[in-house]
Amino acid sequence: MKLPYDTDAGIGTRATLGVIVLETDETLEPEFSRMMAHEGVALYHSRIPMAPEIRPETLAQMQADLPASARLFPSSLDFDVVGYGCTSASTVIGSAKVAEAVQTVLPKAKVTDPLAAIIAAGKALGASRLGFVTPYLPEVSAQMRQKLEQAGFAIAGFGSFEEMDDRVVARITEAAISEAAQQVARAGDCDAIVISCTNLRCLQIIPEIEAQAGVPVISSNQALAWHMLHLAGVTDSQPQFGRLFTRSLAAR
Repeated sequence: MKLPYDTDAGIGTRATLGVIVLETDETLEPEFSRMMAHEGVALYHSRIPMAPEIRPETLAQMQADLPASARLFPSSLDFDVVGYGCTSASTVIGSAKVAEAVQTVLPKAKVTDPLAAIIAAGKALGASRLGFVTPYLPEVSAQMRQKLEQAGFAIAGFGSFEEMDDRVVARITEAAISEAAQQVARAGDCDAIVISCTNLRCLQIIPEIEAQAGVPVISSNQALAWHMLHLAGVTDSQPQFGRLFTRSLAAR
């Protein structure tokens, strides 16, 4: 018996989004599942090879691998926005080159990454002096700090866990991250705190840090999800994910 059927526009009636996740990342997908839970928003994931050691040379290798990861998204879909989920590699490769690599496969999609998203978030919040927390080795942190300064931000306070193994980064406790953010905030007169790395578990503790430090928090996953949604025209306020999710790109 052959059954009749109808078709419709599919899941992404408001937006179709894709995110390229590191092979070693354990945090981005669970956090994105909460922030992207909008009716009519479809989110698809692909993975990209990544060595566990976070060093400039392992990060740079991903530039060559980005097109292959982008090809693993469903070819039947027209993607509104594609995000690349690595803050440190975006810093080493450069946001323009990340976009170029993805758009060789998906030329119509807007492309963002955590570094570009953090910069956009800082401007949307009107921040100029940042407290800056990373898990990276000094040479990686220094490159990202330079990119933020080139974007017009001053680094008022800085601290790093200096951990090169991404598997360990995923196990750093929320309590340790919260304390680190508050310690960096106390070290300098900042008007926002950036917590860098998609593998650090930040989403649940952002409201706590904001309440105690008295300034907005910008984490890699939070900023990337916010930026992707806003680039796709999905501007719903979600204050449970921090002050950033009450701001629009139009506020820049």
